[in-house]
Amino acid sequence: MSSTRGLRRSAHLLGTFRLEQTQPEVFYRAIAEDSIDLISDYARVRDALVLDVGAGREQFAEVFAAHGARYIAIDPDVSLLDDTPASRSTVVGDGYHLPFADGSSDITFCSNVLEHVTDPARLVAELARVTAPGGVIAVSYSNWLGPWGGHETSPYHYFGGHWAARRYTRHYGHPPKNRLGVNMYALSVAEGLRIARTTPGTTLLDARPRYHPDWATWVLAIPGLREFITWNLWFVLRKV
Repeated sequence: MSSTRGLRRSAHLLGTFRLEQTQPEVFYRAIAEDSIDLISDYARVRDALVLDVGAGREQFAEVFAAHGARYIAIDPDVSLLDDTPASRSTVVGDGYHLPFADGSSDITFCSNVLEHVTDPARLVAELARVTAPGGVIAVSYSNWLGPWGGHETSPYHYFGGHWAARRYTRHYGHPPKNRLGVNMYALSVAEGLRIARTTPGTTLLDARPRYHPDWATWVLAIPGLREFITWNLWFVLRKV
C-alpha cells in the first residue's frame, strides 16, 4: 500500500498538464508512474501480464517494463503503437473486441480512453472479460464537466463543445484533435461510477478523483459538485 497521497503529488501531476504539448514525455511519464503507484495498492505489478488498452505514448511501456511487468500495448491506431519501443509487445486491436481469450491478463489498464468511445460500459465489460479471476481492471478518464473535459479546447468547452472547437480552429488555424461527438463524448462522473458499480463479474475496489489528495476523495459523494472538480475519475475493479 502506498503512503498517503497529498497535496505535493497533486501539484506535481497538475503541473505536468502544461507540458503535455511541449514536453509530452515528461507529462506521460509522470502519469504512468502515478498509475503504477495507484495500481500497486491492489495488485503486484512485477511479473504481472498487463494489457494496456488504448496504450498511446511509449512512456507507459517504458515505465511498466521498468517495474517488471510483462506489458502489452493495445491500440486501434497503429501509428501510436509505432512509437512503442521495439522490445515491447504491441497489438492492433478494437477495445470492444480485444483479441485475447477470457481471463488472459493479471492487470488490465485503460487510461484516458472512456471519454473517446460511444459505449464506455461495453468497453469496461470487455476489459473485465480478458482479466483473470482475482485480477484488477484499472480505468481513468477525463469527465466532461471537469476543468480538462474539453481537452485542448478547455476551458471553453463550458460554452459548448462545438463552439469551443470552432473557436480553437479560428485561433490555431486547424481543428482540435478531440472533437465532441466525433472522437470525444460528454461522459459524466455519475455515469462512470454507475459503470464501475455494475460491470458484471467485478467488484469495485476504489474510486477517486485521480489528481486529488487522499483526503479529498469525499467529493465523489456530492452529485453536481463532483462533476466540476473531479478533473479525472479513477476506478479499480476486481474480477471475481
